[in-house]
Amino acid sequence: MEFCKLGNTAIDIPEVGLGAWKYRGGIEPLRHGVDLGAHLIDTAEIYGTEAIVGEAIADRRDRVFLATKVAGNHVHYDSVLRAAEASLNRLKTDVIDLYQIHWPNDRVPIEETMRAMETLADRGQIRHIGVSNFSASQLQQAQAAMQRHPIVSNQVLYSLNQRGIERELLPYCQAQRITVMAYTPLDDGRLAVRSRLRRRRGKQELEAIAAEVQKTLAQVALNWCLSRSYVVVIPKSDRIERIEENCGASGWRLSDEQVARLDAAFS
Repeated sequence: MEFCKLGNTAIDIPEVGLGAWKYRGGIEPLRHGVDLGAHLIDTAEIYGTEAIVGEAIADRRDRVFLATKVAGNHVHYDSVLRAAEASLNRLKTDVIDLYQIHWPNDRVPIEETMRAMETLADRGQIRHIGVSNFSASQLQQAQAAMQRHPIVSNQVLYSLNQRGIERELLPYCQAQRITVMAYTPLDDGRLAVRSRLRRRRGKQELEAIAAEVQKTLAQVALNWCLSRSYVVVIPKSDRIERIEENCGASGWRLSDEQVARLDAAFS
């Protein structure tokens, strides 16, 4: 497993982590992923998977970078504090490594929300602050509201089939040295199975490059995401063999020419 810095910090995180949205695999796949080096586990209060994540990491908490999120409708000051306490209890831990705002909420002043996040950091209940599904302008507003702590990450939809962040958000995060955590990087499995590839040119190119590098379609699609600076991926899988496959997307790199071919084929 290859590692990269979390935002502009000195913290190393794996470039392939473990997502827990719609996760139903029990504790063993998560534990196996951690053993393979994918020790970034991402969950959220609305996923309903914090408890199983807490159970899975109970005997290896010191090896896990634990990320979770406060729901977008819990972003008033007191609500954030209560939500964090509840997540800590479900996760059975005394600190969250990365606490993220799940969705922006225009009905609540961002200054109020970020003040709560900084309070949690000051108390030592969370180590780092992130956001999720924030546009570039929303991220700028959140950054401007911070007094003592930086925003280190933005978790957003990104894959070969979903490239909207490349227009503005990805360049902004790269310039600001903010980690982009790509969720659904296999587009709900559409990029991992030949029969589900809908774009003819994309299918041909992805299959050709997979043959060239002797990797699976999923591994190539994930590695393409990792070819972007400040991007890590958090695919979800309920099965040990799939987690092993996803972890195999790390430790090697597509050539610049192969990346360019995929860029063109999925444009």
